[in-house]
Amino acid sequence: MTPPHIKIGIIREGKVPPDARVPLTPDQCQEILQKYPNVSIAVQPSPIRCFTDQEYDQAGIPLQDDLSDCDILLGVKEVPVPLLIPEKTYLFFSHTIKKQPYNLKLLQTVLERRIRLIDYEVITDDRDVRLIAFGYYAGVVGAHNGVWTYGKRTGQFELPRMNTCHDYEEVKLAYQKTPIPPVKILVTGNGRVASGAVQTLEDLGITAVTPQEYLSNTFDKPVYCQITAAEYARRKDGSAFDKLDFYANGAQYESCFLPYAQATDIFLNCIYYDGKAPAFFTLEDMKSPEFRIKVIADITCDIMPGASVPCTIRPSKIADPIYGFDPVTGQECAPFQPHGVDMMAIDNLPSELPRDASQFFGRQLINNVLPELIKGRESDAIMRGMIAEKGVLGPKFQYLSDWV
Repeated sequence: MTPPHIKIGIIREGKVPPDARVPLTPDQCQEILQKYPNVSIAVQPSPIRCFTDQEYDQAGIPLQDDLSDCDILLGVKEVPVPLLIPEKTYLFFSHTIKKQPYNLKLLQTVLERRIRLIDYEVITDDRDVRLIAFGYYAGVVGAHNGVWTYGKRTGQFELPRMNTCHDYEEVKLAYQKTPIPPVKILVTGNGRVASGAVQTLEDLGITAVTPQEYLSNTFDKPVYCQITAAEYARRKDGSAFDKLDFYANGAQYESCFLPYAQATDIFLNCIYYDGKAPAFFTLEDMKSPEFRIKVIADITCDIMPGASVPCTIRPSKIADPIYGFDPVTGQECAPFQPHGVDMMAIDNLPSELPRDASQFFGRQLINNVLPELIKGRESDAIMRGMIAEKGVLGPKFQYLSDWV
């Protein structure tokens, strides 16, 4: 039996500010066409993509402004409400699952227009591990920006911004020409984001040391230390740290992070934060003369009451990446002030390295998601990621019903 024809459309990113990333690169589109004879792909022309219209055209992918004849529409960020085509299957990051108020109208329109919305953020395996994400490149870019910020603050060295480079290979050429002075860098977490951050530090030639070495020693070269919750949190009742218990009962734990704050120049925060867990430090802790951290790259960028980094008071933007925080007043100040802590809190970091991030993302999309959609199979992973279909919320997202 011949499989039905499926047409995939890559939509033009319409959110403001625009995002240059793509869900599939031109070469990846060609790969799909060769593997699945029943699939065709069209690309909506766009002046802002990191891969140009010409690159798609040269790969044999037709440019098509009207995608209403497509079955599956792929994007990155939220689709502007007026552009949503009824009764199509869309895949993008909808930012609706936490009842984000700015996307209420988006989800209401998805339901009204009987759209099948599959959100990348909640496509997971049976262990609840995400199958597709940009997190690794958030870590790559965030660590670079943290070190870049320290160079701007101290004047000891200069690095280019990643968004001025063609790709990461160009960035690494700059690393070879830029010796980093003795500096101590702390990385929290051990997931995708942290692994990206560590890759950048390794490419910068920065040496890894153990927590004990980091807290006890001084160094004549730049070093970094990677810690997890077992090093920065402890049970309030004094019993032994237990990872599963920590994630289940974060309120029973308190921070023991301050020794690291007294030994660190650059802090790269890469953890997934649950609001029940303790913050790393308090605003009062920051007033102590022993609080050494001068640059915080809050790659996680959680902004909520009681968040893990209390001085992350707002996100920053790629065009204006740094703001200062005055520990004495508890208020924002100009960056690079002797009394201030410099905050890098860009909330769309992978967009600074869009070609590499898109290549990485598209590979996960091809390996983990598209085969199920193309073959017409309702896999468990797809069902877990399906926020809405035919005017009804998906099984996992009934809790949004009162909101919409």
